Amino acid sequence: MEPANTRNHSSKRKYDDAISPPQPPPALTSNGTVADNNVDLSLLEAIEKSQNAVEALDLRTLKKLVLAFERRLKENIEARLKYSNQPDRFADSELDLHEELQKLKILAGAPELYPDLVALNVVPSIVDLLNHDNTDIAIDVVQLLQDLTDEDVLDDNDEPAKVLVDALIENSVLELLVQNLHRLNDSDPDDSAAVYATLATIENLIEVKPAVAELVCEKTKLMKWLLGKIKVREFDGNKQYASEILAILLQSSTANQKRLGQMNGVDVVLQAVAMYKSRDPKSSDEEEMLENLFDCLCCLLMPLENKERFVKAEGVELMIIIMKQKKLAYGSAIRALDFAMTKYPPACERFVDVLGLKTAFAAFMGKIPVNKKNKKERYQEELEERIVSLISSLFGGILRGSRRERLLSKFVENECEKIDRLMELYMRYSDRVKAESERLNEVELDDLEMDEDEKYNRKLEAGLYTLQLIAVILGHIWCSEHPQMRGRIELLLKQNKLSKNHLKDILQEYHDNIGDLDGPEEKERAQTKIQKFISALE
Repeated sequence: MEPANTRNHSSKRKYDDAISPPQPPPALTSNGTVADNNVDLSLLEAIEKSQNAVEALDLRTLKKLVLAFERRLKENIEARLKYSNQPDRFADSELDLHEELQKLKILAGAPELYPDLVALNVVPSIVDLLNHDNTDIAIDVVQLLQDLTDEDVLDDNDEPAKVLVDALIENSVLELLVQNLHRLNDSDPDDSAAVYATLATIENLIEVKPAVAELVCEKTKLMKWLLGKIKVREFDGNKQYASEILAILLQSSTANQKRLGQMNGVDVVLQAVAMYKSRDPKSSDEEEMLENLFDCLCCLLMPLENKERFVKAEGVELMIIIMKQKKLAYGSAIRALDFAMTKYPPACERFVDVLGLKTAFAAFMGKIPVNKKNKKERYQEELEERIVSLISSLFGGILRGSRRERLLSKFVENECEKIDRLMELYMRYSDRVKAESERLNEVELDDLEMDEDEKYNRKLEAGLYTLQLIAVILGHIWCSEHPQMRGRIELLLKQNKLSKNHLKDILQEYHDNIGDLDGPEEKERAQTKIQKFISALE
């Protein structure tokens, strides 16, 4: 099992097509008039001149913008203090402040000026407006921050971006953004757009400074808000984005995984997933949200204590139900079970106890539901790799007793058909790894330097890891000393012009490259087990 998939955001999504795409200019005839309504060309020239009249973005312009903003902010503060009980008396100053905040958005066109913006000490004033009594002003600030931190704007401007993001964080932007989230009403279109912009801003901040992912969870109640959002039964764009942000927060942070587990996060995510146990998403966006939820679940299942919570919350049973229903989440359920059972025997035992073997081995034999998604060849390969990993985890987690006998008996059924399938996969992945090894040897002959670690990683990508897991499963079967299963393995190796030495070589390479991510003791135990298989094959 490898770490949960991280999502690749090639471009930032826009909020529900709120902004229509720009329309192309009207077509002109040969005499310079608009084809449809004969507007004179001079009108277009006048418009072009007015556009060119906009001041160039430089330090002088920046200072003028900041000065105008601070003047309007001061006027608004004074008007609110003077006429606190007469909203109509400070409404104009609020409108002026709104207009100045809109003007500041132009700075997104010159990210190189961000250090100067910070030096002018205006960031505290902007961020503090997230607390403004008028939520419309706070929403203006959210939209401004989203524009200033947009990934397209910050592309190739890493250092200026970091200066701005650091200043925002120092001025409590994370705390204020999340506090403002709690006073927005998602049923109101403007507020809903602001919720979306808030989540986009947080994502932007994380992209510039990855440490923000843990910082925002330490300092705010964002995780609690996100859990509340994915609990809602009705689907909308903000629920989808909430699931995505939650996945981002969890994907590379053990601290966040543990923190969400302590907040009953495993149970909440399972409840959100359970809505799709017997139905498919109705749109591609809803489908993406479901994938996000499973990404969250798989990330949550990395820490041991969350695996325990998963088993107690009957997550194993839910995943088996989803597999039996054969809906779109079929493959995702297998992935979640793979994460849950890796190095956690109680999950493996529960899986056998609730009759999961029949469902798992149906998938192993290639009996998977056919739909638009899993028609793709790569999807089916990923499913194969997951189910191989799951069966390997079962063998590693169930070492003795009646459960072990039930697992082994699956490989005797129907004249050892599952050993035939196992050897079919073994040969396919073996050929793939062999082809990659030959390719790497040719690359080496072309004088392109490649160290052993890089070559090994390339082979892993080509399927070596799955081949190793298949070899481990065969090792478990061989060590059972069952004559029928042993005879079948030897026969199939011979038919493919291989000997047990080929299997031993795969196991030996696995033994020599076992990492120590889980500590030296776990590494030693794993190597001892592999060495036992190698010795048994002598």
